[in-house]
Amino acid sequence: MTGRMVDLDVHDMAHGGEAVGRHDGKAVFVAGAIPGERARVSLVSESGTWARAHLEEVLTPAPARVPPPCPHFADCGGCQWQYMTYAEQLKWKSSIVAGQLRHLGGVSDPEVAPIVASSAPYGYRNRMTFHVESGLPALYRHRSKQLVPISACLLLVAGLAELYDRLGDLSGVHELTLRIGTTSGERVVLIRGRIPEQAAEWAASVVRLAGRRFEPVIGPPYIHEEVAGIRFRITGPAFFQVNTVGAESLVELVRDALQPSGSDTLLDAYAGVGLFAATVGTLAGRVIAVESSGVALADLRHNLSEAGVPNHEVVRGRFEEVAPGTSWSLAVCDPPRTGLKTQGVSAIVAGGPRRIAYVSCDPASLARDTRLLDGVGYRLVKATPVDLFPQTFHVETVAEFELK
Repeated sequence: MTGRMVDLDVHDMAHGGEAVGRHDGKAVFVAGAIPGERARVSLVSESGTWARAHLEEVLTPAPARVPPPCPHFADCGGCQWQYMTYAEQLKWKSSIVAGQLRHLGGVSDPEVAPIVASSAPYGYRNRMTFHVESGLPALYRHRSKQLVPISACLLLVAGLAELYDRLGDLSGVHELTLRIGTTSGERVVLIRGRIPEQAAEWAASVVRLAGRRFEPVIGPPYIHEEVAGIRFRITGPAFFQVNTVGAESLVELVRDALQPSGSDTLLDAYAGVGLFAATVGTLAGRVIAVESSGVALADLRHNLSEAGVPNHEVVRGRFEEVAPGTSWSLAVCDPPRTGLKTQGVSAIVAGGPRRIAYVSCDPASLARDTRLLDGVGYRLVKATPVDLFPQTFHVETVAEFELK
């Protein structure tokens, strides 16, 4: 019966960021609790084997519980874990990665390396998208389509926080994305809707988005960012990791996993603007980079040329559909949140790589693909979580596979 109050002993953290306890033989999921706590909760939905609850009161707080520093935390769904220490967040992210590899990946004892912590638990995001409500930037309430206007966001890097304070009245804007090159200081604002009159005072480029098209309004439509000594051009809505320091860690882990040499052909299956192809790729004899986005594709070509990557080939299209009919000795993939799935796994192993570096933003899809890769002859060597998203349950992972 929903609505009833129960006292719950919380013992685990689930993929998705909710704590888990048991009541009447059911797993009960509750946001805002920490394993080890006793909490009073109200049940909001139930099924045969599980229930979801709302946290009403923490009866026995865990030592890791801290006051959330953001005044919007109770309403805004952008962060989920500000109420626990950063060390506690790291502990549970590692646990979730290992748990998903065991339960969904079928790896009985996965080697999970110590998580790479963020050097900045706050003030790390170089890009963030907001909706607009009542003329103010807004984010969705947790598990809701209701928008919550916010006066500030503690996740923004300093240069974006300063831009955020300049925005003013955004009436007529439907959505805006703020981006900065943390190493260049260049800023760009992507807008859907009316361009505010004060946009000229933002000290940033401004780009109007309409569907998949974009139109420069003020300044160049791109920024530059430097990672691992390589300078990247990133245009408008093109994808790039939101945590620049974290991106450095990803490059280092991929390089260590693959250890390319001049005799290797490296496939970058979801290349984006070339984060891995233009860095790790400088060590290979040949690079094949596949990308479907037209905006990112132009940046990819530019960045590979500027980085001096020898003997590179750029292929346009969805990797699963246009995988080159050739071979590669090494492969790196950074697929969408849904993962490679059967088609992507088949395409990536078709080239016969001896090693694969898999960069994942979702432990569940990584685990499912780990099972698929094992079925076609590739063993998981180790997985290294990287905390690109402090204060949230999201975690990046670099998984290393080798041909059995």
